[in-house]
Amino acid sequence: MPKANRNTITSELQESYRMELETVTNYLAISIDLDGVRAEEIKKALAADITEELMHARQLGERIKQLGGFVPGSLALKFTQRCLQPPRDTTDVITVIEGVIEAEEGAINQYNKIIRICDGNDYVTQDLCIRLLSSEEAHRIMFVGFLKEYRKKG
Repeated sequence: MPKANRNTITSELQESYRMELETVTNYLAISIDLDGVRAEEIKKALAADITEELMHARQLGERIKQLGGFVPGSLALKFTQRCLQPPRDTTDVITVIEGVIEAEEGAINQYNKIIRICDGNDYVTQDLCIRLLSSEEAHRIMFVGFLKEYRKKG
């Protein structure tokens, strides 16, 4: 693989790693902060997804290392995920669900970008990102279903 492409791929993997860790941070906060009966199912789903998102970050980190890159520490990470900030109204489940969907769409777009960059160039990274993409798409569709249900009740 040419050096420039390896650097580009590593940089995009580092971005995905950052996104996964930021999602973990926000899922953790939201899964603790939400209140109310309507929030329970969402809290459980987010708490369960923390482990999966951490595994994604670990897999990305391992691939970054295999490509000769570095796995960024906390001071190198700049969090920007506004859509998943815990709402001030701790019963605002719909805002949380919409934030999860937006975050998942961001991850889906990022993984699709890496898949395209890797095509014909780095099949190992491409395969990893295809597997992670599948997981993100499944999570997104689950929360789209939650949104339909919660909007009916609201």
